[in-house]
Amino acid sequence: MKMKDMAAKKTILITGGSGKIGQRLVEAFLQQGDDVIFTTRSMESVAATLAYFGGREGGQPSGLAIDLCEVDAAKKLMQALGPRAGQVYGIVNNARDRDNLALSQLLVPSREQWMREYTMAVVTSHDLIWSLAQVPGSMLRRAVNVGSIYGVVATNPALYENEAQRAPIHYGVAKAALVHLTKELAVRLASLGITVNAVSYGGVEGRMDPAFLERYAKLAPNGRMLREEELAGTVQYLMSEAAESVTGQNLVVDGGWTLW
Repeated sequence: MKMKDMAAKKTILITGGSGKIGQRLVEAFLQQGDDVIFTTRSMESVAATLAYFGGREGGQPSGLAIDLCEVDAAKKLMQALGPRAGQVYGIVNNARDRDNLALSQLLVPSREQWMREYTMAVVTSHDLIWSLAQVPGSMLRRAVNVGSIYGVVATNPALYENEAQRAPIHYGVAKAALVHLTKELAVRLASLGITVNAVSYGGVEGRMDPAFLERYAKLAPNGRMLREEELAGTVQYLMSEAAESVTGQNLVVDGGWTLW
C-alpha cells in the first residue's frame, strides 16, 4: 500500500498469526516496515511461524504463546507484552480455534463448544481491545476484528454435499456477535481517537476438491474463492490514516457472495 503514513513504523498486534489469514497479515505489515507481534496457542507454533518468516523480506515478527480461550487471557497477554502494550498502535483480532469446530455425529455443537467459540470471538476480542485502550499513555488507534460471511448470512446448502460439511452454527453466530461488538466499541472508544472495524472474508482458496470449487464459483458473483494475496489489503487500509473516519463498519471481502 502506498500511503504517506506507511513510512512511520507502527507496532501491530495480530492474534492467530500462525494460520492462513494470520500469516498473510503478519507478512503484509512486516513488508511495510511495521513491528509485528503475533499470538498463537503453543511455543511449537510460535517456533514454526518464526521459521516460516526466517529470511523473508521485512524481517522477523515477535511471537507469544497464549490460549485466548482462557478466562484471564487478556490479562496474561498484557503481562506478556509488558511495556510494549502501550506501544501497540493497532490490534487485529484474528485468532480462531479450528479444533472447537469439530462436531459429534449429531452435528450439533455442545454447550462447551458454544461458550468456547463465543469466548474467543467476542469476549476475548473485547477484553484485548479494551485492555490496550486503558494502558496509561496508550498509543492504540486502530482495532480490526476478523469476521466471516457466515456472520453476515447463513450457510447456503447448495455449497455442500452433506450437512457434515457445513460451517458449524456456533461459528457463524459468534462471528455475527463480533460484528455488533465492533459497532459498540466503535462508539465507546471514539472519544479516545480509536477506530474499531471488522473485515468479513468469504471462502479462501486452499485444499478444496474441484467439485467444491465449481459449486462455490456458481454461487459467487466473481466466480471464484478469494486468493490469499487478497486478504491483507483491507486490513492495511483500516490501519492507515486514510481510514481515520471509518469506524464501526464491517467491510465484506467476499467477491459478492453476500449480495444474493
